[in-house]
Amino acid sequence: MTAVRTIPVRGGVKSLTWNGNDLVDLASGGRRWAPDGTERDTSVRWGFPFDRAALSPSGRYAAVWAERGTKGLVVEVERPVVVREVNRSYYHSKDYDYPLALGRLPDGREVLVHCPERYNELQVEDLVTGERLTAGPRGPVDVFHSRPEVSPDGRHLLAVGWVWSPIGVAALHDLTAALTDPAALDTDTLFAPHAGMEVEVGAACWLDAERLAVATGEETLDPDGDEGLGPLHLGVWSVPERRWLHRSPLERPTGTLLARGGQVLALYGHPRLLDAATGAVLAEWPEAELPEKDLCFGVTHVPSPVAALSPDGTRLAVARPDAVAVIDLPPHP
Repeated sequence: MTAVRTIPVRGGVKSLTWNGNDLVDLASGGRRWAPDGTERDTSVRWGFPFDRAALSPSGRYAAVWAERGTKGLVVEVERPVVVREVNRSYYHSKDYDYPLALGRLPDGREVLVHCPERYNELQVEDLVTGERLTAGPRGPVDVFHSRPEVSPDGRHLLAVGWVWSPIGVAALHDLTAALTDPAALDTDTLFAPHAGMEVEVGAACWLDAERLAVATGEETLDPDGDEGLGPLHLGVWSVPERRWLHRSPLERPTGTLLARGGQVLALYGHPRLLDAATGAVLAEWPEAELPEKDLCFGVTHVPSPVAALSPDGTRLAVARPDAVAVIDLPPHP
């Protein structure tokens, strides 16, 4: 078991990203903490209660937004300054997390994926200019997109969301095809028809360019189904093979998932390091308490955990009410 180091903070931490060895709260305007705990404040104030942030692949730009609001910004990190504003539909915005992801296409362009006009219509834009790269005829289905994630190679888009009853769902889209046929973002031909899933999806993330980790909740639409994942399972899905490589039972929900090669960090209640292939708990840190939020929709009084995995996968930082906990993770296998 590795130790948990704490960095005292003044006031709450709204977001965390890594900048070298420093931790930065971009949602608060760019407060940062050095490894020795030295805090450097910022004079930047966004003038809006943003509480989430994500870095672009290059690290030059970031997005900040309100998790259960309708407003966000694209900002330049180093100064930081506003590049442009972004918005989403008001429709049920208080009931589910703001759908937004930053990524890089195979040609090197950095993009923003979000739902700027309609809750069920994903769009891809040039991150800086806002040029719409998926303008054209669409046929969106009735799903609330909430947690999109671009694959490491920029070729696919994972989207976790929900539909009425409500129940959590996941879809996989061909992102490169969507640049010439935007309707490719409205159909899932890579995952759903083959996964055999009749169970609620709680969370999912990319392990690498070809594999997804998918965690399910306890709700099921087909108690007798056995082709896909069962309730409260962790699965590894192969995109090129279109099949489950691994399916493993879980003892409790995972909450938010962060990928670490063949492992995932489950951020429900406290951080747990899981083997993606077996679901086994490799390490956990109960002293680093986190919100018990499993789904991207529903309860409004439980926020998503504020956490950041370092780019090299060696450290996990999680926000506490009066401190940031930094965990030195076990070595990769």
